[in-house]
Amino acid sequence: MQASEKTRPEGRDDLARAGRSTRANLPVDWEIAGGLTDYRTALARMEARAEAIARGEARELVWLVEHPPLYTAGTSARAGDLLAPGRFPVYETGRGGQYTYHGPGQRVVYTMLDLKTRGRDVRLFVSTLEQWIIDTLARFNVTAERREDRVGVWVRRPELGPGREDKIAAIGIRLKRWVSFHGLAINVEPDLEHFTGIVPCGVTQHGVTSLVDLGLPVTMADLDVALRETFIPLFGSDAPSGEIRPPLS
Repeated sequence: MQASEKTRPEGRDDLARAGRSTRANLPVDWEIAGGLTDYRTALARMEARAEAIARGEARELVWLVEHPPLYTAGTSARAGDLLAPGRFPVYETGRGGQYTYHGPGQRVVYTMLDLKTRGRDVRLFVSTLEQWIIDTLARFNVTAERREDRVGVWVRRPELGPGREDKIAAIGIRLKRWVSFHGLAINVEPDLEHFTGIVPCGVTQHGVTSLVDLGLPVTMADLDVALRETFIPLFGSDAPSGEIRPPLS
């Protein structure tokens, strides 16, 4: 599905208006998975839920997980960017983007949202996801930024050299019948050495960082609270009674 030709919005208010559902107070389910979630299991669950949402048989879902160490290849992945092919399992996936790493200490946020009720503007939707990350990290006094020539969300690291920037969060989505799945990943305290097995998102001139690497003792639970609080103003939806639902069986 092609992204809209509409340019990126200038401010948070524009993003919030774009992200909100046209149906007022539409509930969105939230789940936090315990332990480490098998990647193939996650893919199957996302695809099934997205189909159910498209059919009008299920609510939208934000699903927070951690995975065991693995690499994923997006639709633009280049074979030469997989530097250590035997190190961890490698999964081909239909999301946008190139190679990325998932592992313990990284919060992966799978967003199954219905763009039919959110403006049908893919580029604007991705910008809203970026803003969600930026607003979340701001809760921990991290100034995170988007870049027009690079995917993901970045932080400046002048203490490591002139012009140095490190990636702290990645984004990759797929749409099926206008329902999104896959989503974003924020580095809380992953093993950053694991990123050396790939060229992360095809970018060679910059590094990768995490909240703990930046000297911030943020826990996964801290991040989850911030994600929930910053989601609501941008996307205009919340789970019934503000509660986080347990994982479905």
